[in-house]
Amino acid sequence: MFRKRLPPEEERKVKANDREYNEKFQYASNCIVTSKYNIITFLPVNLFEQFQEVANTYFLFLLILQLIPQISSLSWFTTIVPLALVLSITAVKDATDDYFRHKSDNQVNNRDFNLLLQNEKWMNVRVGDIIKLENNQFVAADVLLLSTSEPHGLCYIETAELDGETNMKVRQSISVTAELCDPNHLASFDGEVMCEPPNNKLDRFCGTLYWREKKYPLTNQNMLLRGCVLRNTEACYGLVIFAGPDTKLMQNSGRTKFKRTSIDRLMNTLVLWIFGFLVCMGGILAVGNAIWEKEVGFLFQSFLPWDPPVDNFLFSAFLSFWSYVIILNTVVPISLYVSVEVIRLGHSYFINWDQQMFCSQCNTAAEARTTTLNEELGQVEYIFSDKTGTLTQNIMTFNKCSINGQSYGMLNFTPLNPLADPNFCFYDEKLLESVKVGDPHTHEFFRLLSLCHTVMIVSSVCTGELVYKAQSPDEGALVTAARNFGFVFRSRTPGTITTTEMGQTVTYSLLAILDFNNIRKRMSVIVRNPEGRIRLYCKGADTVLVERLQPCNQELINGLRTLALAYRDLSEEEWEAWSESHRFADKATDCREDRLAATYDKIEQEMLLLGATAIEDKLQEGVPETIALLSLANIKIWVLTGDKQETAVNIGYSCKMLTDDMTEVFIISGHTVQSVRHELRSVFFKCRFSQISCVKYTLEHQRTYILEIKSQKCTLDWNMEEEFLSTACACKAVICCRVTPLQKAQVVELIKKHKKAVTLAVGDGANDVSMIKSAHIGVGISGQEGIQAVLASDYSFAQFRFLQRLLLVHGRWSYLRMCRFLCYFFYKNFAFTMVHFWFGFFCGFSAQTVYDQFFITLYNIVYTSLPVLAMGMFDQDVPDQRSLEYPKLYEPGQLNLLFNKREFFICITQGIYTSVVLFFVPYAVLSDATQSNGVPLADYQSFAVTTATALVIVVSVQIALDTGFWTVFNHVFVWGSLGSFFTIMFALHSQTLFRNLPNQFHFVGSAQNTLLQPVVWLTIALATAICIVPVLAFRFLKLDLKPQLSDTVRKPNMGGVWRGTGSVSEGRLGARGGSRRSGYAFAHQEGFGELITSGKNMRLSKASLAGRGSQLVPEHPTEQDLPPLLGKQAMSSRWINPICLLSTTSLHASLERGKDCSKQTVNFICPVSLS
Repeated sequence: MFRKRLPPEEERKVKANDREYNEKFQYASNCIVTSKYNIITFLPVNLFEQFQEVANTYFLFLLILQLIPQISSLSWFTTIVPLALVLSITAVKDATDDYFRHKSDNQVNNRDFNLLLQNEKWMNVRVGDIIKLENNQFVAADVLLLSTSEPHGLCYIETAELDGETNMKVRQSISVTAELCDPNHLASFDGEVMCEPPNNKLDRFCGTLYWREKKYPLTNQNMLLRGCVLRNTEACYGLVIFAGPDTKLMQNSGRTKFKRTSIDRLMNTLVLWIFGFLVCMGGILAVGNAIWEKEVGFLFQSFLPWDPPVDNFLFSAFLSFWSYVIILNTVVPISLYVSVEVIRLGHSYFINWDQQMFCSQCNTAAEARTTTLNEELGQVEYIFSDKTGTLTQNIMTFNKCSINGQSYGMLNFTPLNPLADPNFCFYDEKLLESVKVGDPHTHEFFRLLSLCHTVMIVSSVCTGELVYKAQSPDEGALVTAARNFGFVFRSRTPGTITTTEMGQTVTYSLLAILDFNNIRKRMSVIVRNPEGRIRLYCKGADTVLVERLQPCNQELINGLRTLALAYRDLSEEEWEAWSESHRFADKATDCREDRLAATYDKIEQEMLLLGATAIEDKLQEGVPETIALLSLANIKIWVLTGDKQETAVNIGYSCKMLTDDMTEVFIISGHTVQSVRHELRSVFFKCRFSQISCVKYTLEHQRTYILEIKSQKCTLDWNMEEEFLSTACACKAVICCRVTPLQKAQVVELIKKHKKAVTLAVGDGANDVSMIKSAHIGVGISGQEGIQAVLASDYSFAQFRFLQRLLLVHGRWSYLRMCRFLCYFFYKNFAFTMVHFWFGFFCGFSAQTVYDQFFITLYNIVYTSLPVLAMGMFDQDVPDQRSLEYPKLYEPGQLNLLFNKREFFICITQGIYTSVVLFFVPYAVLSDATQSNGVPLADYQSFAVTTATALVIVVSVQIALDTGFWTVFNHVFVWGSLGSFFTIMFALHSQTLFRNLPNQFHFVGSAQNTLLQPVVWLTIALATAICIVPVLAFRFLKLDLKPQLSDTVRKPNMGGVWRGTGSVSEGRLGARGGSRRSGYAFAHQEGFGELITSGKNMRLSKASLAGRGSQLVPEHPTEQDLPPLLGKQAMSSRWINPICLLSTTSLHASLERGKDCSKQTVNFICPVSLS
């Protein structure tokens, strides 16, 4: 915790197995500390944090004043007891939260691992150590892979905790260390690594290994990062390069921030204003005291002298000022903060107990992991969401396909194919029949899927079950589809692929693999069948393949915007010529990748279209409806994902963030800041005259190594922020693609900085943690990617659809209840306190209180605390279902209409008006009134009882009017508090207490004598009427002349009128509109092509036999999702309306202050409706 801050590293030097050498650089250990306190620092640090709250400092100051007997008119316990209670409750809550952080840290730090020949704990790992990892183990630190149990130093990892992707990835050690599998040889390894300093770039590593007077380049493919899980690899060894906080996982985690609501911040301001108002009132009364003592008080010196040390009227005024500060401090009682914490705790339990936010599939309930942000849920304007696992289930399903002009979708395979995957479902008997009868187009379609891929295969020794391991979940789904239709991929060698086609084993010669990458957006294989025919099979994005088809085929690909399949027959001469050019490009020492790409492009021409597939990253239940509903609530939704643009756009269509109305696309490209700024402004200018529908903003990873650590303090270049925000915020929705975890946080910080809006971030993986921590409110989805997001979140649940209920019901209610609570609390306390101010003018400014001190003590604790607490806990303006039917009800929270400075001044004005009535009406009536026996009622104690009784009745009637939803608790608390007032008052004014403690109970018999007089009750009734009638009249007029939406929704006869414009059934989904464009994802990634053709991956270890299964549960899509690809069915002109897409490279005009802007790619696309 107190580690000395070291200067930034420029280069890291690590020597294997030499701790003495490495320790001189003072590298961080592998011990992770996310907690804030320890036993020694807890009390001082926590108290320091709590007294940063203005209110706590204010009450501490009052407590010190009350300890001075010369100025204190109230007992010190009236302040110290509630202050200690508030501090204690907050400290216990903070200690509990930090205890769980310590528990989590200890669990991670004490994990076991193997340090070569001995077992150790994670916390004891040091930079330069060589550690052993076994199958299914988490990687303890960022390590350089030295050797593995697999051939050629290969290993397979899962990176869900880093980037949210559950598909496997391949890493490979450098060849010179691949044979160091013996622990004794590794213990003598003395290589030295020089590499980049710690940074947050998950996809980049640059370094050099120096060993035996030679140097070997190191890349990201040689690294295993902390948080990864070793899969299908028996064991591997690695050299620790970065440990603990220096690891890339921790570098992307972001700092834990203290989150406060906008109401808390406003309350701090109001407390300062109230203190200023208090000082003014005290100053006025002190001046009055000085004048009174000088002009009148000296006449009483003979029999009522000043108490020492007062010796003149000025010093008397000085003491009077502080006395009135103490007396009038109840305008902001500390019970306010106790009540606020209790209300927030209750709201948190309501979220936890909500059965409609309980997921029965995973047996997970919603959880409020904080109690301080509930009302902020009712003010959200921007939602930042991850895509994979948050909007989608992270499960790829083969839902539809189109072959030879016929669309197919969704059947049971077991009777046809015993090798079928039992988890695969595809419901269309026509396609099954086409396979049975041997339709050549259908067979060739599935033959392509079984051959054109880089899938690894694992077969269980016990059951013989086939398990496919793919670099991309899409590719795995396609091969599984072919398998279930009778074209089963069984095995491969570097030169062959063996399949089972309708029960017959067929072996193809694998001549070449043209692997996928993000630029090509396609992959191909060239194979020779047993008859000797050479054929190229290709699959890729339709936008890429359409220009490579024969002219007669190009017009046929106009329906399915996903993955297209094509083939081309090659003669022996064509193959030989191309093979020679391919070998030449492959051996090139410069521009090898470009040369290979050109060679691939040359042969992938003049192809014939076979069909297309629809692979869906299945949306979670209710995602489109939730997004539509939140949009109607004027909440802007931005999707921040690490996926590429095509995948994000397709999901955007699936969840109806994007619609077919978006027919024109703007692409911003440039290589300088000036050009990008010019194009941003150009787009914004055009957007001003068009209906903006969406912006897709692509932030590409920076590929070129930079020596300096990039700034993490800003998202966009400082002089580009305004242009970016002006354009993006004018749009309805935003999709940010190719963003790193830290960039997600930077985008959130940008909106917080410039828009001053409440932000909410929702994600499910460790790659979303920094975004969740940066937003005002963080929500974790307990999905398939671990619990890192949940642990870092403020709220968690199992499904994205629960977000609508969290915000539109619980958030709106919490905000409404807190605002009503605060308005009433300030009203009742100003009404109570300001009576002292008016009384000061009639008591010689002597700091005499109107009420007895027990009433002052109990007013906020007993007489008025429970009714307002019940209102703050249970009140609601409309039922929960109406809150969902009318999302426009959410807008007052976004606009901060229910509690702001204006509402505060209205409340205190009403309170001051009530105090005037409560003081001057009894004063005017009782000054000349007499009891039934002729004794005057104009005494101090009778006046105090009358005023106190009228005050309690008035504020009780007022809260009855303010309460919109009555429960049994409201009735018990309101009428019970009123009854308790009379019971306690009669007890305190009894003879019994006076006889026992005569110095403490001075009002003996006052209540009994005063409240038996009819004139007193008439006075109380008059004061109540004067206070309440104007409020009733104003509210009736407002309801009749300017009703709010909530007022209209409550009227049963108006339900049908509003349902047409704001309800779920019509307004919500109708406002978004459906898309006829397919929303299926195309998320192919670069595969294992080079490894396959090199033969490096052909031997599998024993551990690889324990493969993981997958659940593929497809939905039943509508027929509109997949229009026929071929055939006579014609698409409407609206469907085939072309979209202009340009492929350009532009600069990194955002995400890092002061960097070279020519090294980043930005695709900024604005689909605009011109209809």
